[in-house]
Amino acid sequence: MADVLALVEARLRTGLGEPDARAAVTFLGTDRIEVLRFTDGDVVRYATLGMSAQPMADPTAALADPVKGPRAELVLSVRAGLTDTDKVLRPLAVLAASPQVEGLIVAPGASLDVGEPLWPAAPFTSVLVAESGGLVEDLDLDAPMDPVRFLPLLPMTPNEAAWKRVHGAAALQERWLTSGTDLRDPLRRSVSLD
Repeated sequence: MADVLALVEARLRTGLGEPDARAAVTFLGTDRIEVLRFTDGDVVRYATLGMSAQPMADPTAALADPVKGPRAELVLSVRAGLTDTDKVLRPLAVLAASPQVEGLIVAPGASLDVGEPLWPAAPFTSVLVAESGGLVEDLDLDAPMDPVRFLPLLPMTPNEAAWKRVHGAAALQERWLTSGTDLRDPLRRSVSLD
């Protein structure tokens, strides 16, 4: 487990640079989850470290495989200086712990909801999980372990989350794209969903 996390942290540093802050959260009955902060000009990125220590297991499986299964870490990018986004550390750790706590498999297209604003005055309580392979390349591990995927999180307003449940993730992403939505704006309004 420690070896996997050391490789994951090295990959994060390769893709995002040196972290300028880190915090750790431990929930009862779970492994420790760290959140690293990387600042790049006017963008701040938060990446989890610890979610990939164990593979995510199918909640319907009788026994969780300790080696095989999808592994991931979460990455959130927002514009710096507009609001206190550092308060997102705990909600991000909650999302990263959800595979251990709730038996979820976090995959692209999924919605994750923390039930409260992601940071003070945030218009978002949930995120859309996007495809990996952008900012941070997937990390191949020795067989038979699955690679670690670095999944970007796109904050959603409650209206967008409800619309996504009906129309799907691809339709919401298309709506954002055609509207020129700045998904890194920590104070943005909901995209037009008419």
